[in-house]
Amino acid sequence: MLRRLAEIAFAFLKLGCVSFGGPIAHLGYLRAEFVERRQWLDDAHYGDLVALCQFLPGPASSQVVFAIGMLRAGLLGALVASVCFTLPSALLMIAFAYGVAMLGDLQHAGWLHGLKLAAVAVVAQAVWGMGKQLCPDRARVSLCLASAAVLLAFPGAATQLGVIVAGAVVGWRLYRNAPAGVPAPIPERSVGRRHVAAATALIAFAALLVALPLLVSTTASGTVSTTTSMTGSRPLATFDAFYRSGSLVFGGGHVVLPLLRAELVPRGWLSDDQFLAGYGAAQALPGPMFAFAAYLGTAMGTGPRRWLAGLWCLFAIFLPAWLLIGGALPFWQRLRAQRSAQAALAGANASVVGVLLAALYSPVLTESVRDERDVAAALVAFGLLAQWKVPPWLVVLGMAAIGEWVLG
Repeated sequence: MLRRLAEIAFAFLKLGCVSFGGPIAHLGYLRAEFVERRQWLDDAHYGDLVALCQFLPGPASSQVVFAIGMLRAGLLGALVASVCFTLPSALLMIAFAYGVAMLGDLQHAGWLHGLKLAAVAVVAQAVWGMGKQLCPDRARVSLCLASAAVLLAFPGAATQLGVIVAGAVVGWRLYRNAPAGVPAPIPERSVGRRHVAAATALIAFAALLVALPLLVSTTASGTVSTTTSMTGSRPLATFDAFYRSGSLVFGGGHVVLPLLRAELVPRGWLSDDQFLAGYGAAQALPGPMFAFAAYLGTAMGTGPRRWLAGLWCLFAIFLPAWLLIGGALPFWQRLRAQRSAQAALAGANASVVGVLLAALYSPVLTESVRDERDVAAALVAFGLLAQWKVPPWLVVLGMAAIGEWVLG
């Protein structure tokens, strides 16, 4: 077990240091590392996890991280995976809150532009590889393209959920009489028969979502303090704000930003300038967007130990995702072994490829490619990843250098 935990810690810590490009790019990095390189699971199983995490509220890529860790080494493996994947960006965001703003505007840095182009190649490779595995016939290719077309015409989290649901329905209609396949093996100690614990996690998620606002409203002060100190009812109020924001996110980490602003800025806990400065810095960092919470908590705190407030807020915003995926995954593993469920997943997985295909254009391409030189650089990076099998972290570092010294 210790060897597996060490293996998980090293793999996810490395990814946490180089996974630039946002949640869609993270799915590409995760597939390259754990489907292609380490072969901890196959494309079908990986597609199942992505489909599940797209259905649930919360940061999809971080939930996939938690799920992979759980399948590999149980709950402890899931926590180690999540912490190691988030730690690099969280530490950088805390450091930024202490004064890294003196580095200037990072959004226009050449190396950051190179990292965005690396994300184009990573996502393109994920679409290509998953498409070959999960869309092997004309019907599923058509479903993939139709899903991408609908998402491009009507972008949004609701549309994303809708096309996956529609894909599942179409898959069930087309493949429900096909011979049932053998699902990827699941380590018994990872999920096993822990359905009671899983149900408890789901109940805890709902109970906290309801109980926290009630507890905040009934604290002795009667109102939430607007000072910057973390005293009295303030820790509970901030936990409630971040937990609720993390519980209501559909469509990726960026969606949490307006939710957090509505919770923090009107209360006077942060100014708009402070909030937007942290958001700008978050664009330059690897790892999950939810690490932004570490900056917000630290910026709201006072004194030399305000980093504790950052960790408190970080825990609060990730807790809903951990409870949801930890509660849903054991039931999901049993469900996916059924013939009808496999038929529905065949369609849902094809739609997931369509979701990634749409995201490859917007926001990945639209936010990264400016001219023909950028197209050429992204094509070279794609070739290195897809054909020459160069490690993603090396391509990321190379593209950062090209962005700084050639394209900047």
